[in-house]
Amino acid sequence: MKKKRQKENIVKNLIRSRLNGLFFMVFVLFSILILRLGFVQIIKGEAYSAQAKETDVTTVSYSVPRGRIYDTNKKLVVYNIPEKAIVYTPPKYPQPGELLELAKKLTTILVMTDREINKVTDRDLKDIWLLAHNNGTDLITKKEEKLHKQEKLNDKDLYQLKLNRITESELQAMDKNLAAIYRKLSSAVALTPTMIKNENVTEEEYAKVSENLENLPGVDVSTDWKRGRTYGETFWNMLGEVTSADEGLPADKVEYYTSKGYELNDRVGKSYIEELYDGVLQGQKEKVETVTDTNGNVVSTETVSEGKSGKDIVLTIDIEFQAQVEKIIQEELISAIQKPHTDTLDTAFVVAMEPKTGRILAMSGNVFDRQSREFTDFTPGTFTYAFEQGSVVKGATVLTGYQTGIRDFGEIELDEVMRFKGSPKTFSSYLVMNRINDLEALERSSNVYMWKTAIEIMGGKYIPNGTLNINPQKIETIRYYFNQFGLGIPTKIGFDNETAGIKGTNTSTYFQIAIGQLDTYTPMQVAQYITTIANGGYRMKPQLVKEIREPNKNGDEPGNLIDEIEPMVLNQVDMSEEMLKRVQQGFWLVTHGPKGTARGYFKGEPYNAAGKTGTSESYKNGVKTWNLSFAGYAPFNNPEIAIAVIVPNAYRDGYAQPHSAANIISQRVFRAYFDLKEKGQQTTK
Repeated sequence: MKKKRQKENIVKNLIRSRLNGLFFMVFVLFSILILRLGFVQIIKGEAYSAQAKETDVTTVSYSVPRGRIYDTNKKLVVYNIPEKAIVYTPPKYPQPGELLELAKKLTTILVMTDREINKVTDRDLKDIWLLAHNNGTDLITKKEEKLHKQEKLNDKDLYQLKLNRITESELQAMDKNLAAIYRKLSSAVALTPTMIKNENVTEEEYAKVSENLENLPGVDVSTDWKRGRTYGETFWNMLGEVTSADEGLPADKVEYYTSKGYELNDRVGKSYIEELYDGVLQGQKEKVETVTDTNGNVVSTETVSEGKSGKDIVLTIDIEFQAQVEKIIQEELISAIQKPHTDTLDTAFVVAMEPKTGRILAMSGNVFDRQSREFTDFTPGTFTYAFEQGSVVKGATVLTGYQTGIRDFGEIELDEVMRFKGSPKTFSSYLVMNRINDLEALERSSNVYMWKTAIEIMGGKYIPNGTLNINPQKIETIRYYFNQFGLGIPTKIGFDNETAGIKGTNTSTYFQIAIGQLDTYTPMQVAQYITTIANGGYRMKPQLVKEIREPNKNGDEPGNLIDEIEPMVLNQVDMSEEMLKRVQQGFWLVTHGPKGTARGYFKGEPYNAAGKTGTSESYKNGVKTWNLSFAGYAPFNNPEIAIAVIVPNAYRDGYAQPHSAANIISQRVFRAYFDLKEKGQQTTK
């Protein structure tokens, strides 16, 4: 009995010992688990939380209405036209098969535009064919499958074999409308609304999609917009364009825009005013945060930033005046090309500015196609194309002569035929004028007076039949003073493609810079030059926008003023007030003096203009031609408008001037401006 009890005690002790051991192991395991949880929650908690947020939270931006554009008189020029749209927001992990099924449903409702269908490539069709035919497994032989398993053919090899074996007839039988829709669906970014169709959506299409949303996962109806223009083609090129929903960010500027927070599919201004002021017109997009679970299902959405429509801008352009300027150019080009020896003529440019502010009132370039008998707008050419401008620059030459001490008021020079040793070529003014002073040189447009001035500035002295002995480096002195007026340097209008012109490099003809026959200048540079003389020596930045305003949701007029863009003085010329007034007087004689080269066009006009005519040699397609130009301002005593006009390649060399298109255009532009002012159609700028 005693032995039996001893045995039972031993068993009990053994069980107790094993239980204690088990409890200890459980304690240790729980301790390890608690420590691990503490490490995860406390030490790594922030990192895992951030990782979870990065993985499962997506922020999507929704576009807002773009700002409108008005002319200087608050007339609506560019606005948004609402358009019905069908949009698709894909899930986190869209599957190709699901997209194809959705495309099949949509193809029974939507007819894509020809433009979208034409984007479908054979490769697109082949990919869809494979998707619809069990990924093309029947196109691969057993031998090829075996080689694939042996890794003698890779996935890319098999894919290419499948593509090659899809027949032309199979491709021809495919539905391109379906392919166009699938192409749109498959290119959509996860959780980001993408336009499937936003052009020419019919009422029937819109209604059918709306009625079938339950069967079209991710698809919805919405409203998009396109830019509309009140005045049709007037000023259309300079207003610029906006990218389409397909284009998104311009390919060459993706890095620039994404660095500023834009999305790849954002619509932005892609040229001129729409691009230059995109940051103002774009508005502030609505941002929505979408939370998804590990399977990509949407858990919740929250608006984290309310959208705000783009701001409106008010141009300096008077759209009515602009339309008249364009009409004048076209009518005078048509008239001029009826004259003999004008087969090289097809283009004209006009820039009109406020001398005191630099605000552009109108700017236009037009090219006439003799075959189609149609005009093409080429307004950007006013600052992207440079020409030999001719005698319009002689005011800068005279002023440079004064400033360098080479010339004085009333100084007499002999206008004669100039001959240089060793050169059979002679140089002269249009007419030999004999002894003339500075005012007469401007009034009658003496080339000789200007040439002799330039030669002396460059350290030489004209001697009949002598050697042209100048210091070529000193041409930079002339260019330095020309630059002060804007000739030969960017005007700062604000566009990247502005040209500063081309500098002549033939030292034997350096003196030709004095008559605008060496370096080339843009119409915008000449406009800046003439405004600088007109306003008493201040080079103004050319300005196209004068105000930024809040959008007005209740009407077509702009809202409250946010910012007024003040005129900007780029520099003041070195010349004294007396020097500038002397040249101004010379310019008045050009249009009113007894021998003024433009008196026949301006002497009897009520607006009392002053200015300078120009004619210069040029070439087009290997043919020597003549450019015609005019630069002037009015009224003389208190200038309101300054203009620069150039008609390149106006007629062939060797013929008497058959027309005066530049002078006539200038006369008509001045008349149009003051007629509109008298009728009360212009406001104070």
